Amino acid sequence: MVEKLQQTLRDSAAARWTVLVLVASMMFFAYMMADILSPLEQLIELPFSEGGLFGWTSTNYGTFLMGEYIVNVLGFLLIAGYILDKKGSRFAGILSASMMVVGAFIMMIAVSDAFRASEIHSWLNTWMIGMPATCKLSFVGFAIFGCGCEMAGTTVSRVLAKWFKGKEMALAMGIEMAIARLGVTAVMLIIPRISNYYDNSIFAPVAFGTLLLLIGLINYLVFCVMDVKFDKQLVTIGEKTPEADPSEEFHVEDLFAIFGNKMFWIVSMLCVLFYSGIFPFQKYAVRFFSETVMIDGGLMSREAAADMFSFFPFLAMALTPFLGAFIDFKGKAATMLIGGSLIMIICHLCFAFVLPAFPSKWLAIPLIAILGVSFSLVPAALWPSVPKIIDEKVLGSAYCLIFWVQNIGLALVPLLIGWVIDKTHGFTIPMIIFASFGILALICTFLLKVEDKRKNYGLELPNKK
Repeated sequence: MVEKLQQTLRDSAAARWTVLVLVASMMFFAYMMADILSPLEQLIELPFSEGGLFGWTSTNYGTFLMGEYIVNVLGFLLIAGYILDKKGSRFAGILSASMMVVGAFIMMIAVSDAFRASEIHSWLNTWMIGMPATCKLSFVGFAIFGCGCEMAGTTVSRVLAKWFKGKEMALAMGIEMAIARLGVTAVMLIIPRISNYYDNSIFAPVAFGTLLLLIGLINYLVFCVMDVKFDKQLVTIGEKTPEADPSEEFHVEDLFAIFGNKMFWIVSMLCVLFYSGIFPFQKYAVRFFSETVMIDGGLMSREAAADMFSFFPFLAMALTPFLGAFIDFKGKAATMLIGGSLIMIICHLCFAFVLPAFPSKWLAIPLIAILGVSFSLVPAALWPSVPKIIDEKVLGSAYCLIFWVQNIGLALVPLLIGWVIDKTHGFTIPMIIFASFGILALICTFLLKVEDKRKNYGLELPNKK
């Protein structure tokens, strides 16, 4: 009885919420870096003949975006899952944060004046004609960053599942996602202004993002100090975790339990379809609105479009914690997934047909805000549901495998959208493509609810015990 009454750092609200802030700040900076070029797309695609310094095409930009996910798709996320379950969240987190810093630093070099004047730049321009050297090196840096970013996302989910077990898990994950989404708002509001202040610079915003990632790495190191103490306490009270108890160590054969889980595949397909309709759209959103929405008799400026789109992640940030708390105390996660998919379909169809017909800022803003509701509903319900269907011992690998499937879509869709824009010179077909992803995601949500009802995983039940 005495052992059961012993308290750990997890029982301290101040400690577990401090952990949340430390790991969420790392993801906040990661999300900023992931979208660092989104509000600058038109600037980096300005042709040389019009005074541009980089001369990328939409296809080049789509190829660069693919870089964030391509190495993950080729197998790194599978390795990341093994590292996370074998070495633990401290090692995996430090490794992922370090990779993000290194990748961002390479991107910073790629868009620098010194690189464009170097012999390496001239040499890189001699192969793969059609893709500027700055794009090639940026692709490499973004690929390394993307490996770290996706690994960090799975690691943070594992950290919160551990520190908030039996507590406010969905709320904590919701707040973490909200803080991360705020990184997109920050990008839209801050990055164009940094670029403008430094005479339409690309280098200054990328350097700023790199510095923030370094701060994120330091924050994660502080968390590691707390986590070491927490593991010692878990051993004392006899709670088994992969890091605190060697008997719970991960083995490769444990992966078969994941692959044989039907719910895992439904969740994975839902994840890749839903996020393929959100993240790639996010990368092109500033350009879409600046080329579609009219204001004062003319098209919006790039900065005004970025400011307007900042409403999207802001509302998602505001709603996600409340939705997480609702799931903790009331449940209904599977129902939320259905609602979120429906909203995404409606919004993208409106972007395809309604907004071009009525190109008003006051129509665009509500649509952006409503899409933000979708971006709140699905992640808030999806990620806290995974621990209900997957054994904790292989939870890290499960998250990584889901992210791996997701990354297949996120690698290919931006390239597809960039190619379609170059061919059609418009956004109608891309928006229809995004809406179609939502329709397929909706089908997955119904399958998920049916399977949950059959096997009683408890997705509709509250998390709070």
